Amino acid sequence: MPDSSSDAARGAPHGPVLSVVVPMYNEEEALPIMAHRLRAVLDGMGERYEVVAVDDGSVDRTAELVHELRADWPELRMVRLQRNSGHQAALLAGLMRADGQYVVSIDADLQDPPEVIPEMLRRARNEALDVVYGVRADRSTDTAFKRGTAAAYYRLMRRLAGRHVPAQAGDFRLLSRAAVETLRALPERTPVLRIVVPWLGFASGEVSYLRGERAAGETKYPLSRMVRLAADSVTSFSAAPLRLPTWLGLGTMALSTVLVGYAVAGYLSGRTVAGWASLFAAVLFFGAVQLLCLGLLGEYVGRIYTALQGRPAYLVAEDSADRDPAPRRAPQRPAPAQRSAVSS
Repeated sequence: MPDSSSDAARGAPHGPVLSVVVPMYNEEEALPIMAHRLRAVLDGMGERYEVVAVDDGSVDRTAELVHELRADWPELRMVRLQRNSGHQAALLAGLMRADGQYVVSIDADLQDPPEVIPEMLRRARNEALDVVYGVRADRSTDTAFKRGTAAAYYRLMRRLAGRHVPAQAGDFRLLSRAAVETLRALPERTPVLRIVVPWLGFASGEVSYLRGERAAGETKYPLSRMVRLAADSVTSFSAAPLRLPTWLGLGTMALSTVLVGYAVAGYLSGRTVAGWASLFAAVLFFGAVQLLCLGLLGEYVGRIYTALQGRPAYLVAEDSADRDPAPRRAPQRPAPAQRSAVSS
């Protein structure tokens, strides 16, 4: 994995119980709203916690606003990446640097509500779960196109990677320290976490919630990035596309046999055929098949090339925890009666 800077004491009993990783890219409009709601939830839980805000090379005031919030919120950490590395890389950077016994990842747009986090932690503790997925019970706030493409993506992933991939579960999840350390030990540099985490096989559960509207700003996941995510999910976890040329070749051979038989029958019957149209169509067809096969092979060769380069998925420019003069204080705990009400 790309980050080896974390010390061996991560997840120790004296450290935070809960880490919340929030990848951000140009979220200056949503960040104040997100911080207000998230802090209210975490302070009310009565647990030692930290919030790891990962700035993925934002070009607006996102990083500046995080530093301003840290002045009054000591549990907030700032991890700033050297450049924009993508949502999955930013999420991975936060997971690798989080110190908590449990680590929750959540986006900054508030479509995944932070109010679900206490229920995730409760289920993980009471049922001895290492992974708790946030599952979207209702996506009515998304466009019909987004709902359709998301449903197609999850159907494809469950078909390729297995039924262990939960439907309608994005990157809003809770991981135990054991699950995080297992992720750290994987040699894969750019894993698609929503596919890799279920593959690990840890005991898991689900918490359903209603997906809300974006708090502010515009989506940072346009169609091009969704297509890229789908391509990365398929090529990083399944060799099925490599078998596609084989089936195309078999189908082409069968079709060619029929066409040859037709041509021979026409020749024996004395019929003359100009031939240029059929020849033109055949050249186009076989050329398209060959290009498709080369493209699929090139996708995998490209991944091999990237892996051999050994470049990290992200570069950390700053981690506020590295220069804080004193350890982050624990939040004010509620009175015992209030704490028992919260835990129940």
